Amino acid sequence: FDMPTLMGRDSDDPWALGEVGKAGVAVDTLDDMEVLFGGIDLGGVSTSMTINGPANIVMAMYVAVAEGQGTARADLSGTIQNDILKEYQAQKEYLFPPRPSLRLVTDLIRFTTAEMPRFHPVSISGYHIREAGSTADQELAFTLANGFAYVEAAVAAGLDVDAFAPRLSFFFNAHSDFFEEIGKYRAARRIWARWLRERYGASDERSLRLRFHAQTAGVSLTAQQPEVNIARLALQALSAVLGGTQSLHTDSYDEALALPSEDAARIALRTQQVIAHETGVTATPDPLGGSAYVEWMTDEMERRAEAIFAHLDGLGGGSMLEGVLAAIDNGWIVDEIADAAYRYERQVNAGERVVVGVNRYTEGGERRADLLRISADVEREQVERLHAVRAARDQGAVDRSLAAIARQAADPTVNLMPAFVDAVRARATEGEIVATLESVFGTYTERAAV
Repeated sequence: FDMPTLMGRDSDDPWALGEVGKAGVAVDTLDDMEVLFGGIDLGGVSTSMTINGPANIVMAMYVAVAEGQGTARADLSGTIQNDILKEYQAQKEYLFPPRPSLRLVTDLIRFTTAEMPRFHPVSISGYHIREAGSTADQELAFTLANGFAYVEAAVAAGLDVDAFAPRLSFFFNAHSDFFEEIGKYRAARRIWARWLRERYGASDERSLRLRFHAQTAGVSLTAQQPEVNIARLALQALSAVLGGTQSLHTDSYDEALALPSEDAARIALRTQQVIAHETGVTATPDPLGGSAYVEWMTDEMERRAEAIFAHLDGLGGGSMLEGVLAAIDNGWIVDEIADAAYRYERQVNAGERVVVGVNRYTEGGERRADLLRISADVEREQVERLHAVRAARDQGAVDRSLAAIARQAADPTVNLMPAFVDAVRARATEGEIVATLESVFGTYTERAAV
């Protein structure tokens, strides 16, 4: 999705000017989702959607498109990111204050548990925490702490842990320190299984399995000598495979400059295919298990993560949910990530950490890459489509659906997902629904660390 959609803004919003379609697809109304999935049998594919603040609204559109195709909700499978806690900590694409935002996440967990048992309602994401500058152990700890917070929130909403935990998934960064990354993934699985069993009482083996997607580190890509990124990405992808990822995305080598070109995207795909078919590393699930260094690194990553958990638990008085919310409120997590990013940048600038092509081996290879450029016509055409939908819809039905959302949003016991489905069917826009929720929930301003 493009940036206005991620931020809950319609394409004709003044804040969206110049951004429509530049970083992804614009989705303003159900009509856009119908075009996006036109000709695709939603009962026969698994769809992954990366969106957070307006995740419930986009999911409502997805459900409405599927039902328009004749596909039942129970037959839908896929993943929606819907990890709002890391937005306050790293990516900053939040819309409302943390507690009402967490209510929306819990609503979607409850909705999918009851009606969409094949869908993953949250992809708990360390990727953006790492891209913001965290260390590997901070990525590990903050990500799992957020996962524990969602577990506690769902249990507090009345769900049994084994009813929803098997459908939680994770999303990690594959960075450049090869063995550190492998230790991170192995420690994550160990911690998740232990905490779900011992602290949250999970008894279903599926609840104990930490299944994760990995993506190579966009922040590691260099605009200088961009072809060198191909080597970086291959090694990062290999570490994720050796660490046990179930799903993998390799960035394109030109992404430090623009959206991927077709040739760069093809090389990224071929990198995965070489690893999968030519290296033999997929023959066993834990090929580096038993290595003294890898086992030490796994233990060390776990030790560091547990120290962070202890701090958050203390902030929350024994509740990880309250500890994470407190660490967002007082700026501690943001401050920890910012300090790590600053230390890294100082090391690069001082030459203590080598970045090939940036602070060493800088000669040659400076040819200008062919970049993908998005025409301004994309924005104009999208705004025209949005205006046409508004002109053709039943405004009375839209107004009634938005009034129902406002009324139900004021009652924290009501699951808002059915109201969202009704609203998008009436062709209420994403921006109108977000504005309605803002009138009840308010907006959020980040506080400086104390």
